[in-house]
Order: sequence, then C-alpha cells, then structure tokens
Amino acid sequence: MKIAVTAQNALPESEIDTRFGRARFFLVYDDEKQQWSVLDNKQNLQSAQGAGIQSAATVVNAGCKVLVGGHCGPKAFAALSCAGVEVYTINGGTVSDAVQLYKSGKLTKIESADVEGHW
Repeated sequence: MKIAVTAQNALPESEIDTRFGRARFFLVYDDEKQQWSVLDNKQNLQSAQGAGIQSAATVVNAGCKVLVGGHCGPKAFAALSCAGVEVYTINGGTVSDAVQLYKSGKLTKIESADVEGHW
C-alpha cells in the first residue's frame, strides 16, 4: 500500500506541510517495497484555484490509498474520498514520524474536510 504525506522538503526527515493542496511535496511511502518516492507539487503552490483537486489527482494517480498530512478542504476531500483514499491529519512532526504513527494506528481518520476551501 502507498501512503502519501504532505511535506515541506523532499526528504523523509522533512517537516509535515500543514496544507494539502499547496503542499510543496508529497512523499510517498510504499509499504510493500519499503521505499520512498517524491511527488513535486510546485505547480499548485501559486494556483489561484483548484489546487486541492489537482493535488488530489496527483495523489490518486500515484496509486496512494492513504494521505497523511495537512488540512484538507471540501473539494479536495471529496475527490480523495471518491477515489477511495483515506485521509488523516497531523499538526506537526516529520514525514517519517507521520508514517510510523499511521502504521501504529495512532492517527484518526477524518470523515470530512477540516478547513474551508482556499485555505
């Protein structure tokens, strides 16, 4: 299973990005292969609108089934949910810590968007 995590930099030791749609990177951990990959999200950093939906498409197209990280607006949450991606939020720490917290069952899945759009 692939787990996407919002990240400020392209390393597992980097800090979580508290935004979803405008996160600088998504780090993807493949639990079966125990490998990391990086998805660059710079095209959405300054997007006037649609950043959340475009970021959701990036995560879904990478084959991720779980997203851990920043706040998620209503359109992005709907896109992720429709694609079967479970969403978990975390308010800080590193990307690698976030994956470990998810794997140990210490994160709570959110059932709806936790911020308004254009956050």
